[in-house]
Amino acid sequence: MKKNKILLLAACAALPVLADDGGLQRCRAIADSAQRLACYDALPIAPPAAARAAPPPGAASAPAGAAAPAAAPAGQSQSLLSRFGFEQRTQPEELPTLESYIPGKFEGWGPKSVITLANGQAWQVIDDSARFANLQDPKVTVRRGMIGSFFLDIAGVNPSPRVRRVQ
Repeated sequence: MKKNKILLLAACAALPVLADDGGLQRCRAIADSAQRLACYDALPIAPPAAARAAPPPGAASAPAGAAAPAAAPAGQSQSLLSRFGFEQRTQPEELPTLESYIPGKFEGWGPKSVITLANGQAWQVIDDSARFANLQDPKVTVRRGMIGSFFLDIAGVNPSPRVRRVQ
């Protein structure tokens, strides 16, 4: 119960503060629900305390209602700005798949098994899947999944384990 009170207090502290208490009373008195909603929507919301602080000396103030364009921090290219937020998506310069083979006899995998490919990369199984196989030098394809995941497609074995690169 104490934990719930703390969470409730933290949530209330994070909510924006309404600037016009008289406006709330005015909107509350409106009988028509559509007009009341429009009144509530029109109420200004006070900025958080940190944003209400006075601007630093020498800073030019923008006219009311004017939106200031966001400037790129020094040293960042337009390419980085355009990719911001899409880091988990496949980018044009990234490979969609990687093809190799497992050298020697492959007997399968289990949870947390590490599979070393002929190109020197090591991939660890990160799901709970397990399969037995009796293959010699099977071809593999590492393919991208959603949200930055990877799957190891092994020729002649189904399904594909979810993996992450460890080397």
